[in-house]
Amino acid sequence: MKTLYVSDLDGTLLTKNECVSAYSIEHINALLARGLPLTFATARSVHGAKGALKGLNLQLPAVFYNGALVYDFVHNKTLVFHCFDDTLKQDLFAVLESFEIVPLVFGAVPDRERVVWLEGRESPGMQRYLAWRKGDSRLTAAHSVKELFDGYIFTFKCVGPREKMERAWNVLKYDPRIICIYHKETYQEDYWIDISVRNATKANGVRFLKEHFGCEKLVCFGDSSNDSDMFDVCDEKYAVMNADSWLKEKATGVIGYCEEDGVAKWLDEKAFSD
Repeated sequence: MKTLYVSDLDGTLLTKNECVSAYSIEHINALLARGLPLTFATARSVHGAKGALKGLNLQLPAVFYNGALVYDFVHNKTLVFHCFDDTLKQDLFAVLESFEIVPLVFGAVPDRERVVWLEGRESPGMQRYLAWRKGDSRLTAAHSVKELFDGYIFTFKCVGPREKMERAWNVLKYDPRIICIYHKETYQEDYWIDISVRNATKANGVRFLKEHFGCEKLVCFGDSSNDSDMFDVCDEKYAVMNADSWLKEKATGVIGYCEEDGVAKWLDEKAFSD
């Protein structure tokens, strides 16, 4: 049976330093050299994922923006994408504005990925995000809502204190046109809302890859709410020890902490055991 292995990144394969540990790089690269079919499904952009995975020799197309984009980053080829139409952009922005929330807008123009925000409207969490990525060529300050919405948009990301984010999420989650994921930031105390169009899910992304590669079985690894729908469609699903308790209940099993190379150690023991 041909099995495709799919890992989430933040909180699962990556450490709290937003990278892959030296141990995981060594052991997973050895498995990849033996032909392990491993890829990933992440909320990150292509740029953000590639930076975090430095040193790991992954070659297969992967799922980005929680499923809004399936992209072959080796051959620079888009396989699937789901983006907002103009009406939905405007409607979502109006709802967010009513809660005094301004989003980070993740998308692309023909020549590059972009992360766009309204200059002068940065929340403390947004300021921290932008400072951490200072010098990133994707960062684009907009001076109007029109500029904010230029190009293809895959995801709105909003960051702030729990109470404000939760109030907005309790409205947005009922919009049938979107997927709205509410979760605590992996590395800080703020909360995030990730908003994508309805078809943009990790579940759809990994099912596409399963069919694309002619695989018979899907095995995945995750830690939080944006992995839930992926767990629903995988034959085996493993939650890292630091995962949300309710996700552990959905899992086939619980593996080691992300800080202790749980995914790499499981793959070392199980991937070629049959």
